[in-house]
Amino acid sequence: MSAVLGGFPEWVLSLAYLVAGVMFIQGLRDMTHPRTATRGNATSAAGMALAVGITVLWFDILSPLVLFGGLLVGAVIGTWLALTVETTEMPQLVGVFNGFGGGASALVAGAELTQLFNGTRTLPVDVTAAAAIAGIIGAVTFWGSLVAAGKLHGIIGGAIRYTGEHVVKVLFLLGAVFSGLVLVVQPELFGSVPTANWVPSYWALVAAASVLGVLLVIPIGGADMPVVIALLNSYSGLAAATTGFVLNNTVLIIAGTLVGASGMILTVIMCESMNRSLTNVLFGGFGEDASGGEDMDDIYEGNITETSPEEVEMLLDVADRVVIVPGYGMAVAQAQHAVAELADLLGENGVDVEFGIHPVAGRMPGHMNALLAEADVSYDKMRELEAVNPTFSETDVVIVTGANDVVNPRANEDDSSPIAGMPVLNVTDARSVIVNKRSLSPGFSGITNPLFADEDTSMLFGDAKESMQELVNHYKESSS
Repeated sequence: MSAVLGGFPEWVLSLAYLVAGVMFIQGLRDMTHPRTATRGNATSAAGMALAVGITVLWFDILSPLVLFGGLLVGAVIGTWLALTVETTEMPQLVGVFNGFGGGASALVAGAELTQLFNGTRTLPVDVTAAAAIAGIIGAVTFWGSLVAAGKLHGIIGGAIRYTGEHVVKVLFLLGAVFSGLVLVVQPELFGSVPTANWVPSYWALVAAASVLGVLLVIPIGGADMPVVIALLNSYSGLAAATTGFVLNNTVLIIAGTLVGASGMILTVIMCESMNRSLTNVLFGGFGEDASGGEDMDDIYEGNITETSPEEVEMLLDVADRVVIVPGYGMAVAQAQHAVAELADLLGENGVDVEFGIHPVAGRMPGHMNALLAEADVSYDKMRELEAVNPTFSETDVVIVTGANDVVNPRANEDDSSPIAGMPVLNVTDARSVIVNKRSLSPGFSGITNPLFADEDTSMLFGDAKESMQELVNHYKESSS
């Protein structure tokens, strides 16, 4: 115990950890709604500051100067990232943060093992087992998250498949588990050998798990990253919780469990939103040859109606209700500000405007919400799938900008389709649909979209930002 808080009773530390845990829970609760998400984030951050602060002051971990230097460097980097990273790049940043959490857990567990083994022949099985689990999950999370961030940022290509990939992954998993077993059971198997001599088995475990983390993510396509990011977020929490058992740190167990549980729940929700199992995401190869040899011309030839910003503007002039459906194409083109400006102009002219948000649109959960919020779109205007679907029959115009599979009617009409049963936005119920895309290329499912050839659909080809800005300009001219 340090001299700073050495005179205080033990219950002070327990109370501080309890308060921090309550703040984590309240912060997580607030983050379930966009209106209170900012407050929830601040509450959780304050709880973490309390937990870190009391831990630093209570225990003799490092010299105050070194600790302050580490906190200062971390604060500077965090502030710089918060101020410089574009909202469109937030999924990559979240992936990296997940990785840092997992990597830190693996390193801390290893460092604690080394310290505990110093001068000690044996350790309790629960400590070594928790360390082994933290090492495996933490290393998988770190390297898997870096690969996921690389895919999102375009540094790493799409799904990388190879013959025997599952066998290779199983071998590395078995290697990591075997090293963990050696670490856990060696006091009984090697009673005459000092325990400290078996510490390298932990780092062998970390090495095998690191390779496994890379191998697990490289075969997954970039379009599946919403699920992968949510799963890796859960992994980072589980790694932190198990490290908490190694350190016998209550607040770390609470925080890690909350992150792990919420991340897993979100993963399940994302899988249900795509009508897919987690196993299919991780090992399936969704979108590979999904078209079954179907020729796009069979659906599109002679059935595509092209339009222009001028024609769309005339359609909007007589509309009473408009729903805008954003997708990943809007994020790539950074068209959210032009889309928000169009919505504002329509609203000023008495048009009822809402945004239909699909839960897996974009590259991470809430991606579209975050982009629209950056463009000052009111949260009241963002409607989730279940809320907006019943209103399409009363909608004059739907503008789909950069979305594809989340508005594909084959999910409801074709039981043999790879997306059969996947909840989609039923935009075909509207009177008119405008689809803004660069081309007729399929989405990540690899299948054609009959919506594009529907008699009530017009295709506005072009970059989302340029097309929406041109539409804004024409609408301004007609309104002046």
